[in-house]
Amino acid sequence: MLAGVGIGIAAALGIAAVASLDVFSAGPQYAQVLAATPIKETIKTPRQECRNVTVTHRAPVQDENRIAGSVLGAVAGGVIGHQFGGGRGRDVATVVGALGGGYAGNQVQGAMQNNDVSTSVQQRCKTVYDKSQKMLGYDVTYKIGNQQGKIRMDHDPGTQIPLDKNGQLVLNRA
Repeated sequence: MLAGVGIGIAAALGIAAVASLDVFSAGPQYAQVLAATPIKETIKTPRQECRNVTVTHRAPVQDENRIAGSVLGAVAGGVIGHQFGGGRGRDVATVVGALGGGYAGNQVQGAMQNNDVSTSVQQRCKTVYDKSQKMLGYDVTYKIGNQQGKIRMDHDPGTQIPLDKNGQLVLNRA
């Protein structure tokens, strides 16, 4: 009976030794995540921004020297001046009337040309850029045992990254 107990103890110790080899030889099952920094790219998307504005246009001037106004004013002034005085006085009044009328006609035509405007509505556009963020991934700093490493991942790994049976990172999501 003593021999049976001894064989039983030896068998139990052998099984325990084999089982403990598997438990103690296995390394860590997870890498500890020390930091996960998001990597983003700024994207600028162009678009047109337009508005309507009222624009005033001056009509092109046909008579820059205002000759028509001066001539018509001089004729009218001469006719009016001729109505006054007699003899040489009438001649002087005609000349003074023509000079005054010519000047007045010139000024009237200038004022009319300055007021000869039209308005139109024009569309003015400019390019503006809308900004948005695109997530590229995460720069992850991790630790396996006493060794530290860095890797870029397409997702936030959380607090730990699983390891395979060879101690390598398992990077695909389950």
